[in-house]
Amino acid sequence: MSTPELHVIPRPAVSAPAEPRYVIETEALSLRYGKKHALKNLTLRIPQGRIHAMVGANGAGKTSLFRILLGFQSASSGSARILDRDCDALTEHDRGRIGFVNEEHSLPAWLRINEVVDMQRRLYPQWNEARYRAIVDHFNVTPEQRVRELSRGERAGVNLAIAMAQSPELLILDEPTLGLDVVAKRAFLEAVLTSVEDAGCTVIYCSHQMEEIERLADNLIVMERGELMHMSPPDEFCDRVMLWAAEFPFLASGAEYLPGVLQVQRIDGLFHFIVLDQDDSFGKQLEDKGARRAWKGAVDLDRAVNAFLTRNHARPLPADGAIQ
Repeated sequence: MSTPELHVIPRPAVSAPAEPRYVIETEALSLRYGKKHALKNLTLRIPQGRIHAMVGANGAGKTSLFRILLGFQSASSGSARILDRDCDALTEHDRGRIGFVNEEHSLPAWLRINEVVDMQRRLYPQWNEARYRAIVDHFNVTPEQRVRELSRGERAGVNLAIAMAQSPELLILDEPTLGLDVVAKRAFLEAVLTSVEDAGCTVIYCSHQMEEIERLADNLIVMERGELMHMSPPDEFCDRVMLWAAEFPFLASGAEYLPGVLQVQRIDGLFHFIVLDQDDSFGKQLEDKGARRAWKGAVDLDRAVNAFLTRNHARPLPADGAIQ
């Protein structure tokens, strides 16, 4: 009986995964005002696509970073690129690929909305009238209204509609809902989500409102004192932060300085410890400090970010204090 011939089926060639394209790249970027660092050796790479939320306390360096990225200011050292272009050499065409909406929602107060839109339509050859209409219809405005007649929320909506109608590859939103009422804020956020899905642009969303971040963001970027401290999906950040509640007859000396403690609060007679990167052994450590009992629970994004940004820097943290 002859041995059957063995046929080897070749495996299909596996191509190497494509390198991600970054819409923003900085390398050891620093900006100094005298002895003060607004940015300190910031190395940041933000991939193309999705909504990236940038958070940090006042003075974290977010506005300084945006000024450098948009070519309004030069860095003290290091490099910065946006949409594959050096930020110090942006052309008019490059700027046309970037949309920017800030908290001021600045528009010429004396012009009518249709006059502002006509001016923008002439400046941007990729103007998308259908996209402008789809967004501005979220807001109660008419083309004949003057800008000075608009509420803050209406100006925010018109600004967003104009920015998105320019067909940007990258949209930077710097505290765009600051000062808006609940109705205007909801309309603005819905317009952002709808327009991003339609246009497919990358969004950098800077806000102190964690409920907005939880609703919008695919990626969370935490900055502190001009440095990058963390970047991951918001859920991954929350998974690393935990609440431990403990019943103490008194707070034993040193319990607030246990490794990983971000914040300690006394609420309804219980001590609440917000901790980073701690397992179940943290409860045993609390008991060793005199707690009668201790139990853990989850925290939302607002409390997790707040605890990290307001922590006592004298407390020891894992990974040399960084949470990257």
